[in-house]
Amino acid sequence: MSVASQPVGLPAGTGSGPISAIKTRVVSARYRRPFRISSGTSTELVSLVVEVHTADGAIGIGETSPMTAYTGETLAGVTAAIEEHLAPALIGRDPLDRAGAHVVMDTVLRGQQVAKSGLDIALFDLAGRISGWPVHTLLGGSVRDRVQTTWVVGLGTLDEMAAEAAEYSAKGFSHLKVKGGHVPADDLELIRAVRSVIPADAELCLDANEGYDATALPYLAKMADAGLTLLEQPLPRWDLAGLVRLRERLDVRLMVDESMHSLHDALEIARRGAADVLNIKILKVGGLHRALQIANVAEAAGLAVKVGSMPELGVATLAAVHLAAAVPGATVAADLVGPLMVHEDPLAPTVFADCDGWIDVPKRPGLGHDV
Repeated sequence: MSVASQPVGLPAGTGSGPISAIKTRVVSARYRRPFRISSGTSTELVSLVVEVHTADGAIGIGETSPMTAYTGETLAGVTAAIEEHLAPALIGRDPLDRAGAHVVMDTVLRGQQVAKSGLDIALFDLAGRISGWPVHTLLGGSVRDRVQTTWVVGLGTLDEMAAEAAEYSAKGFSHLKVKGGHVPADDLELIRAVRSVIPADAELCLDANEGYDATALPYLAKMADAGLTLLEQPLPRWDLAGLVRLRERLDVRLMVDESMHSLHDALEIARRGAADVLNIKILKVGGLHRALQIANVAEAAGLAVKVGSMPELGVATLAAVHLAAAVPGATVAADLVGPLMVHEDPLAPTVFADCDGWIDVPKRPGLGHDV
């Protein structure tokens, strides 16, 4: 699949020809274990690879992965958004003008952040390859050479989830995130079980994926007493007032995910004091350009950042590595687990091989992949 047209002129001094074609293709990989969260179960991770070509032969490669149960966007819809609306608007433009590309994309199509993120990641990869710089340099530089990643334990039986947490803790992962959100009393027992099999200094996060209401408060307080250190999105995305009340009553850091899809959401969350941590997922917010803007809001508000995942395969996960390396406030372990959760990721570079809870930040131009 591709969109192409006769390239037009480009202002002098940019160092690259204009965008001449944008191509997409679907890739997939099966999960090693079905990935279950409160909104549904996935057996396969499906992604859309996005290639941006210039008139002089340069290519940038991005990736986007619509998790329909989470974002409401489908693979067919994301593909159509790119091929029918976004790609035609970008043909002929300066590939290094990433801010301008977002202005154009937002003008021709509202929303569709998952689609825009694939193009944004490809443009960053392209700019890095043209300049010879790794993407973290384009984001302002790298404040860390290695990025810590959490291990995410999907829903299962209590014994299965505790065993998985223990397994990955033994492999070196010192930040574990377990999925919950169905029955608070059961999640309390889960926290107790997991905490009993991981080191005392390991971070433990519960992601409720919007599954609770106000009646969960007594159980959440007990989870904090049992060793929970981070609570992610316990209430529906719209209930910022409820999140504020929880934050006032709980002795555990509160992180938002589904509540934050845009720069405007981040500003409102910070203004209302609804969270301690912002989970910035590159695909959810429209790409690296928007993600960095949100990270700047978090820094100004004194909020920590987690670079999250939907999850994705190797190319988009590499984008997350570069973002986590470049953002000083990204002090919560990132979710760089997509390539680790599947069989034979077709996009995964060697940087993810034999992961012990840390990912080395690539130094090669662009994202540093071999796709």
